[in-house]
Amino acid sequence: MAMASPFSPFPILVLILLSVSLQASASIQESFVQCLNFNSDRKFPFHTTIYTPNDASFTTILNSTAQNLRCLLPSAPKPEFIFTPFHDSHVQGAVICSKKLGIHFRVRSGGHDYEGISYVSEIETPFIVVDLVKLRGINIDIKSNTAWVQAGATMGEVFYRIYEKSSVHGFPAGLCTSLGVGGHITGGAYGTMMRKYGLGADNVLDAQIVDANGRILDRETMGEDLFWAIRGGGGGSFGILLWWKIQLVPVPPTVTIFTVTKTLEQGATKLLHRWQEVAPYIDENLFIRVIIQPSSGGNKTQRTITTSYNALYLGEARRLLQVMKTSFPELGLTRKDCQETSWIKSVLSFAGFPSDTPPEVLLKGKPTSKYFFKAKSDFVREPIPETGLEGLWQRFLIEDNPRMFWNPYGGRMSQFSESHIPFPHRNGTLYKIMYLSIWKDGDKNAAKHIDWIRKLYNYMTPYVSNFPREAYVNYRDLDLGINSKNSTSYIQASTWGYRYFKDNFNRLVKIKTKVDPENVFRHEQSIPPLPI
Repeated sequence: MAMASPFSPFPILVLILLSVSLQASASIQESFVQCLNFNSDRKFPFHTTIYTPNDASFTTILNSTAQNLRCLLPSAPKPEFIFTPFHDSHVQGAVICSKKLGIHFRVRSGGHDYEGISYVSEIETPFIVVDLVKLRGINIDIKSNTAWVQAGATMGEVFYRIYEKSSVHGFPAGLCTSLGVGGHITGGAYGTMMRKYGLGADNVLDAQIVDANGRILDRETMGEDLFWAIRGGGGGSFGILLWWKIQLVPVPPTVTIFTVTKTLEQGATKLLHRWQEVAPYIDENLFIRVIIQPSSGGNKTQRTITTSYNALYLGEARRLLQVMKTSFPELGLTRKDCQETSWIKSVLSFAGFPSDTPPEVLLKGKPTSKYFFKAKSDFVREPIPETGLEGLWQRFLIEDNPRMFWNPYGGRMSQFSESHIPFPHRNGTLYKIMYLSIWKDGDKNAAKHIDWIRKLYNYMTPYVSNFPREAYVNYRDLDLGINSKNSTSYIQASTWGYRYFKDNFNRLVKIKTKVDPENVFRHEQSIPPLPI
């Protein structure tokens, strides 16, 4: 009988495979660097801007702006390297060289993608990440009421730089201040002034992008079709956004904010039903969102539902109280509930900062918190009856840490046509819902929480938009469908494309076919080109 060898071949095999993998990774990086030398402006060296897994700072850079910890688990695919360009020509070179060498790449501006597709590729490996974090220029021109903003800047930095120049100017986007400007506006970009001024994408005047051939194009050279597509058509499909030129909007010297919370025991169900009838039609200077979550009751043993009415009014408290008394007396708003403040301070309040926080905190450009989560979205066109809300509460009370955010539409949002930009959720939309399940224990119980939110989403089917059941592209949800590796069919993509864009999806596909027929810019839910 032959004696078994005391040495297993498997560790040797693993070492060989690891060695081959490291060599392949190194050769990808070397080829990329050589190519970049020939295809970017040599006055701006880039060698210190590439981070590989062998670098001590690789994980720090990868995790730095990523918002969803679910996408940073060890099981999530990691890039071969991260390239952090600090000059526009580096981005041009990255596109030219990735295309030439057949390297798949992802582009990250702020890291807030809910499914992590700006820094994780589930459908195609190996891949690299082009992280725009060092491209943060902001040039404010108060005289013309405009600003040029680089894609890697955060919304908080933009708000601060506007405030630095003027206390009566603002921009209607981003409740979350650590959002990257590039990706945020490509999906639409809503904020507390959307009912007064529309979306961030409705207030874009010009842009600069790197196209699939590595050219830098502005509005004039890209043409109106492509300029239309990048304002709300979702990131990662048409090019790499370098700069937005945005229209600044007037804000009053004094604005008023309030948060009023009601529990089920205080009549939250009836009040929320009434909010659905009021919030989309009230004065367009008033934005009242509702934050819904379970909490312990007064006796700390039984859970209840809290509904927090969190609002911004573009004006003084005296006038706000008149509006509320006429339109929404049921909330019982008092002068004591109202806080008069500046617009920049309202930005800090909605972002969750304490009231005494100085505006300079916005320059840090970092998320205030990170957690494991799964999110979904819906748009509501008819008020949900009280019985529907009661069924919602039952489901909410069994989950550990769920939340919903109900954001009212109407006002200026109803005045744009559905095809004004690719973002189609306009007239007739009462409000948008974001569903959220948050957890702390990594992937240990992730399946349980994801299963819960999917069941909740199914429960809501009769109460929300249909044909299609609409969804917000910036609350990306891979449950709606994903592309295949570089071979997406129009039929396959339409399962989610119509939900995000409705009939605008068809125009987006035509533009994609024209400007990127080789599908250079692609990810799990990018717009597919038609076969040529």
